[in-house]
Amino acid sequence: MKICWFNDDRLGVVQEGAVWDVTDALKALPAPTYPNRSGDLALANLPLLQEAIRTQLSQAPSYSADSVRFLSPVANPGKIIGVPVNYQKHVEEARADVATFTNRETGTVIEQGLFLKATSSLIGCAESVRISMPERLTHHEIELAAIIGKRAKDVSEADALSYVAGYSIALDMTVRGAEDRSMRKSVDTYSVLGPWLVTADEIADPQKLQMRLQVNGVDRQVANTSEMIIFVAEQIAWASRFYTLEPGDVIMTGTCEGVGPVVPGDVMQADIEGIGSMKVLVA
Repeated sequence: MKICWFNDDRLGVVQEGAVWDVTDALKALPAPTYPNRSGDLALANLPLLQEAIRTQLSQAPSYSADSVRFLSPVANPGKIIGVPVNYQKHVEEARADVATFTNRETGTVIEQGLFLKATSSLIGCAESVRISMPERLTHHEIELAAIIGKRAKDVSEADALSYVAGYSIALDMTVRGAEDRSMRKSVDTYSVLGPWLVTADEIADPQKLQMRLQVNGVDRQVANTSEMIIFVAEQIAWASRFYTLEPGDVIMTGTCEGVGPVVPGDVMQADIEGIGSMKVLVA
């Protein structure tokens, strides 16, 4: 199932080029309480929500997918976890250009560890990436996003994928410089997620997905998730040893070689096999 948030926080299901408004299915969710310590309410109750969606779908109004504004498919992420330099060819390009990537970004993900991005940086693909520091380089990084669906702490690698609610396309936008990653990657609008969440049952193997990012119609990044240094299951297990993962937490699983600069006016198109495609403007 392809689940999205669109327009004015409407809940949708995407099928055959149309978005079906199933917002009434939210009535099936348990009433939220304060304080909420269980993560994103919709993802924490995803099986219940999907059952209600199926009931609503036959009577739901629909719109062309081209006519709606796609918001982030995760409405309330507790945290965004970044997995740096997780493709060997990206490790090599960072090592070959220390002037851009700095010494602190050389080495693989195993040496670098994970990092966190501010949730205030998260947008959907209908919103533009806004470059607020034009005097510095901003680079694009396409990534597969794994979205957690249930609480996970100290999980095994063998069980890790069972904690995934679904997958999405992510852009981990980055200001280049010497500061810590979490600062340079947490600029407003520098985390893009979309266009929707594809539930985990529709992705047979997250390590066999082709991905591509184009800028103004020209290929920049082309790779397959099979090229990751550490796979998604290992990432989840590793992260869960440091953090308690909650429903709605987003893991951006690493980018491949070919990262490069974007400037206002550019159009980025990101595609991941089995998920879809999204266009994001740079402003």
